[in-house]
Amino acid sequence: MKINHHLDESTLVSYVAGSLSQGMALVVATHISLCEKCRESVIETEAIGGALLEQMDSSEISDTSLETILSQLDEEPIAEPEKGVTDQSDGLVPPPLRSYIGESLDSINWRRLAPGFAYVDIFTEGAGVCRLLKVSPGKSILPHGHRGSELTLLLRGSFSDEIGRFAQGDIADLDDQVEHQPLVDKDQGCICLVATDSPLRFTTLLGKLLQPVTGF
Repeated sequence: MKINHHLDESTLVSYVAGSLSQGMALVVATHISLCEKCRESVIETEAIGGALLEQMDSSEISDTSLETILSQLDEEPIAEPEKGVTDQSDGLVPPPLRSYIGESLDSINWRRLAPGFAYVDIFTEGAGVCRLLKVSPGKSILPHGHRGSELTLLLRGSFSDEIGRFAQGDIADLDDQVEHQPLVDKDQGCICLVATDSPLRFTTLLGKLLQPVTGF
């Protein structure tokens, strides 16, 4: 599995600090279980954060701590990922997600959302929505922006949008500056793990009308 889209550094820092919602943290943990590059980045972030805390008195810790950590991450070389990233093509669910949906993507009891769309809600604490979304080949998500953050991890299949092409293992780490319309490839449907911390901002009348139904 070749992963081309990774987590943003600020998301990794928030994850290490424990400041993400449960749903967002679940998506991050699931991606990290598949991506050695992001796993190495988490280890480095933890090490840098620990070193900074050791150098500071509690009275010296301020809002500049995040900027300091990020600047040091830019200066520190990221270790090369080892070969042998776990391949999920056999339908196995990554370990962090198994206690929520079981061990196989092929044994999930999907709920129909709309023609070509099915879902399973993952009940987590905190703001936002976390769910597994299954989309048929060639289907497109309604165009939308974000009022907060959105994380989308590809577990099977692929899609393309204004940012690029996302395949198995890739994660889209998006903020309120991004508007997009994912289009699933025609040769295979996709299964995504999606978490948001605020309602989406649909850009069409149809999207706005259907938002109460979709739950996003």
